[in-house]
Amino acid sequence: MAGHADGNTNHSGLFCISWMKKILLIQTASIGDVILATPILEKLHEFYPEAVLDIFVKKGNEVLFESHPFLRKVYVWDKRSQKYKNWRILLGSVRKERYDLVVNVQRFLMTGLLTVFSKAGQTVGFSKNPLSVFFSKRFPHHIACRKGDPVVHEVDRNLSLIRHLTDSISVRPQLYPTPEQYAKVSQFKSKKYICIAPTSLWATKQFPKEKWIELIQKLGPEISIYYLGAPVDAAVCDQIMEHTRTSNAWNLAGKLSLLESAALMRDSVMNFVNDSSPMHLASAVNAKTTAIFCSTIPEFGFGPLSDDHQVIEITEDLSCRPCGLHGYKQCPEKHFKCAYQIDVDRMLL
Repeated sequence: MAGHADGNTNHSGLFCISWMKKILLIQTASIGDVILATPILEKLHEFYPEAVLDIFVKKGNEVLFESHPFLRKVYVWDKRSQKYKNWRILLGSVRKERYDLVVNVQRFLMTGLLTVFSKAGQTVGFSKNPLSVFFSKRFPHHIACRKGDPVVHEVDRNLSLIRHLTDSISVRPQLYPTPEQYAKVSQFKSKKYICIAPTSLWATKQFPKEKWIELIQKLGPEISIYYLGAPVDAAVCDQIMEHTRTSNAWNLAGKLSLLESAALMRDSVMNFVNDSSPMHLASAVNAKTTAIFCSTIPEFGFGPLSDDHQVIEITEDLSCRPCGLHGYKQCPEKHFKCAYQIDVDRMLL
């Protein structure tokens, strides 16, 4: 660990820097990306327990941080209505804080501008940000592109931004559902259950309905099934339920908040998810996870991180897989073999 002239040790005896009093973390991307940035909060709090920690997210993702024990403030950027006006207002608030450190894990222009004009004492981010040349420090962000490449998880890429201030030990994402949220979902925990989050923003990252139905028909009647997702996912869950017609299944899509969903997932016998945000919710409460990868691959570095997890993907090497980092609205090859040829027997409990 690099030394610093103005350093001391924290309550754990770890090296820290005494000028680090106020820190801002920026991540304005999707739910999963924000969850994968939370290890930065964990690590900074470990090394700088007296420092003020704030976070900057897009509107909708602030619900992840209700009653978060380490955070003082959550900046919420409404990008859908008067995006640039709202950004300027928030920039003014950020500048008034005079942060000692701004950590920007986002790689796009607007967060680069926010970082550069934040008036922070130190700024760090990825070199892929178009304004990173003006950051105090910038670091590479490399994503593997082929099956068999070495896996570097996005969590470790994010933590690379603060390793010069902390250490090289990785930590898992962490969210903090409230006691009230755990109490709300306790009604669903009277018997053994599984959670299924069957949808994804991208069609080629989503296990097909027919395959979900095939899996569910192989499950025993003694296990309850809870379907999770956003309100827009409720229709897909209904369609799966209509074809399985089990009396022990309930559609909770749109009925639980993100943290309530995480609270339910924590004690599930298993959580079946796609390569999507519910997978990261499960990681953030260390819930058992079966993650299904269709068009994308774990080598990208976005896989599950729970202690008890498995990745399910096609065993055959397809020349077309992966077809992209984020997926597509439909299979470019029109066959979607990477999903339909997955053997659901490998997913059985």
